[in-house]
Amino acid sequence: MSSTQKRYPEELRERAVGLVFESGRPIAQVARGLGIGPESLRAWVRQAEADGGERADRLTGVDRERLKSLERELRKANEILKAASVFFATELDPTRSR
Repeated sequence: MSSTQKRYPEELRERAVGLVFESGRPIAQVARGLGIGPESLRAWVRQAEADGGERADRLTGVDRERLKSLERELRKANEILKAASVFFATELDPTRSR
């Protein structure tokens, strides 16, 4: 399974998290009833709490996506800077191999 492919459909995730909040039942019990892994459900609940402003120890989904975007931009900028430094190094020292 690729890292971008999700094991459980989004609808199931939302339903499971909703059940935990609404029923007050333990995460493990809800997970067992739905046939999903308890640690997966625990992570979804934590993320829902962060997205709802109830947890300060996790990034919200929006913040997480923004961080990923900034990391991609930074990698791209670093690649451009590396290519530019090679270009200028060869321009300044023509005896240097490319």
